[in-house]
Formats: sequence, structure tokens, C-alpha cells
Amino acid sequence: MSLIALAPSMPSAPVFMAILLVIFFGIGLHEYAHAKMADAAGDPTPGMYGRVTLNLFKHFDVVGTIMIIFTSIAGVGIGWGKPVPMDPRRMRNPRWDHFAAVIAGPISNILQAAVYAIILRVLAMSAPELLDNMFLRAFLILGVMINLSLCFFNLLPIGPLDGMWLLGTFLPDRTRDRWTRWNLTVGQFVFLFLVIAGQLSEFSIISTLILPPIEALFRFFTGMDTRLG
Repeated sequence: MSLIALAPSMPSAPVFMAILLVIFFGIGLHEYAHAKMADAAGDPTPGMYGRVTLNLFKHFDVVGTIMIIFTSIAGVGIGWGKPVPMDPRRMRNPRWDHFAAVIAGPISNILQAAVYAIILRVLAMSAPELLDNMFLRAFLILGVMINLSLCFFNLLPIGPLDGMWLLGTFLPDRTRDRWTRWNLTVGQFVFLFLVIAGQLSEFSIISTLILPPIEALFRFFTGMDTRLG
């Protein structure tokens, strides 16, 4: 899943292309990281579904991708990649290998954000004139912003998001089973309500939770200030 804070107006063509490219790598590598870690832990399930691949098109859900494009233009992009099928029971250490496979997705987005930020800083110091190019500047800045958004949005412990599985790792077995069932049934509707309510009103619980760490890490990575709220 992803929640991406962007400008509330229609972006120019270079900025829109930068958004699409960052989304392509951000979601694709996020899902690939899940699949690769699960495969490395001994679970053949992602490989059986053809998901242990750097062909990033394999990791996209059509509806989720269309959603992310259109809602990004409106201001906040909400969409999803194709969930990676995993079977923790087939991993060598079911609880902790599954934890590693799940958290690999958000970590991949942190690493991507760091790469964009390093390139941005290097160019700002050595060849600042290159950043006058609107596409390149937007690509690097949004590369940091969107990937941080993907990371922290996915860490929310509700509904189908990665955070639900991560929190479940630390719960007793019986409690974890109830927690998982609740999130995959009722929790999904609570999650959708929070997303929709946040878009229809001036107050968003989701934004309140994730914007502070996004802004703090954006400043840390880039040395630039931002205001998303």
C-alpha cells in the first residue's frame, strides 16, 4: 500500500513523469523485497507465483496502480501493489523469517529514499546547474518523499498493511491469530474508513501519524525543509 503526499494542483508533464517513475521503482522494489526475503528464508511460494523477479511489472496491481496515478494528481496518492503470497510455515524460522520478509518492503523504501537523497546532495554540491532541470529535480526530491511515504504508511498496524503483520510477531499465538483475523476482516473496513475520511475532511488520522516522521527524515536525508500537512 502507499500514501503519497504531493502538491494539490495538477503537476506539469515533467513532474508527472517523475511521479510515475518513482512510483514504478518504489512499489516494484518494495514488493520484490518481500518476495526475495521470503524466498531466501526457504518459502517457495513467491517463486511459484513468479514474484521473485526484478521485472517490476510483475508486482503491480492494475486497479491499485490506476488509483495511485489519479489520486496523486488530486493531491494524495492512495494505491497498492500486488500482495506477495507467503507461507510462514514453510520458512526455516516461521515467526522471525516472516517478520524479516515483511519488514524488507518498508526497508527497501528507506534505502531508495537514501539513494535519491545522496544523488541530490552530490549534485547540489558538485553540479547545481543540473538541478535546474525540472524533471531531474522533481525525480530526486519526490524519490525521497514518496519512498518515505510508502515506508511509514505501510508501517501502520491496521488492515492489510505491513505493520499489521509486524506487530503480530510480538503477540502470543492465540492473540496473534485473533489480531490477524480482525485486521483481514473488520480491520480492512476501518482502514478504508480512515483513508476516505481523511480525504473528505480537513483532519486525517493517518496523516497525523505519518507526516512527522516523513518530514523529519526528509530533512535529515536532504537538508531541505518541507511542509506536507
